[in-house]
Amino acid sequence: MTVDMTDPNYRSPISPGLSWYESSCGPRPQYPSLDGDSNCDVVVIGGGFCGLSAALELARNGTDVVLIDAHRFGDGASGRNGGQMGSGQRAEVGELEKAVGNSRAKALWDMAEDAKRELLDTAKREKFDTDYQPGQLTPMHRARFEAEAREEVDHLRTHYGYDAIEWLDREKMAAHLGSNHYFGGTRDTGTGHIHPLKYVIGLAKAAARAGARIFEDTPALSIKVEGKIVVTTSTGTITAQRGLVALNGHHNDLMRDVARHVMPIQSFIGSTVPLGDNSPVLPGGEAVDDSRFVVRYFRKTADNRLLFGGREAYGRSTPGDIERTIRRQIAEIYPDLAKVELTHAWGGNVAITMPRLPYVRELKPGLWTAGGFSGHGVMLSNHTGRLIARRFLGQSDQIKLLQELKIPAFPGGTLLRHPLKTLALTWYAMLDRI
Repeated sequence: MTVDMTDPNYRSPISPGLSWYESSCGPRPQYPSLDGDSNCDVVVIGGGFCGLSAALELARNGTDVVLIDAHRFGDGASGRNGGQMGSGQRAEVGELEKAVGNSRAKALWDMAEDAKRELLDTAKREKFDTDYQPGQLTPMHRARFEAEAREEVDHLRTHYGYDAIEWLDREKMAAHLGSNHYFGGTRDTGTGHIHPLKYVIGLAKAAARAGARIFEDTPALSIKVEGKIVVTTSTGTITAQRGLVALNGHHNDLMRDVARHVMPIQSFIGSTVPLGDNSPVLPGGEAVDDSRFVVRYFRKTADNRLLFGGREAYGRSTPGDIERTIRRQIAEIYPDLAKVELTHAWGGNVAITMPRLPYVRELKPGLWTAGGFSGHGVMLSNHTGRLIARRFLGQSDQIKLLQELKIPAFPGGTLLRHPLKTLALTWYAMLDRI
């Protein structure tokens, strides 16, 4: 089915904010709100990948943990993102080697490899489906980026022993994409993509089954460290020995110091009707993230829809605005899909840091925070939650690798940071077109 958005009588059928993930999962399990005061070993604020993974790890090891979320589990970025796992950290290995040295860069790469394995192993152990599909393509949108990308492939294969990545010339990339829009690029068979909301649902069920006390629709109003950690909500107070604040881009007034280092930006995604078995789009089923700074990312779902994400709108947007933006970007890559019907178009916040590396800190004795996964959170936020839990359990101190990263604050303070963000992203979007 096709649509003509130039028709003055056209009205978008898309429900505001509803993601295809929600429609494809059916009714989500619902958890109660906190009702009354509670004491526990560990309190976790935030029910996304990071918080739920930490709660599951703690509960499996006999720790009394209480987790609260201001909304439903999966309403944030963890349940609404592009589902791509990626390899390594968000920053490329060459950048990391210059920033932290070769040995630490290799340790951070190995940590990310562990994260990929643990993500899939957790789903297998806890017996929940993820719609996992292997493979990721990173095509170059400008020929001038090809040499650097080829060097990265050679470096990973030679110095990191990572043989799952290969260079594809323009002709081979076009065959994998089903489009000749791009130049050459990389193909990584050591990673893949998942249905993120199914993963959130599976984590929440597993955490509850392991004994974690988890609550939805319970916003934290304040956090105090008075020997113990005291979290106040509108319906009760939680007192704990340790705490994890896993809010990613949603710290706002709760933790202003963290918000200085972790900034939310909007990202928009649309999904098409099923393309049919004969569609030339992504015949191998890989996910795609291109070389733009304002990255375009897309993949096919288990039922053969094209799920396409991008970001070039910086203010408030209606579903029609999102639909027009996404449709234009799809048509640039797949002209035959210029009038394909979109069934869903939604947006959400992705949290970034200045160096595109996670912000992980012990803010006060026993109180930790983690966020700013910069578009690499599907595997890294899950793993970071587990690593902080293992620190609490006294099993591992590997989280120090992330804790010791230098993450400067964004310039501009609370008044100027958002205008400066808009200016910077507009600038980079312009550079992407050159």
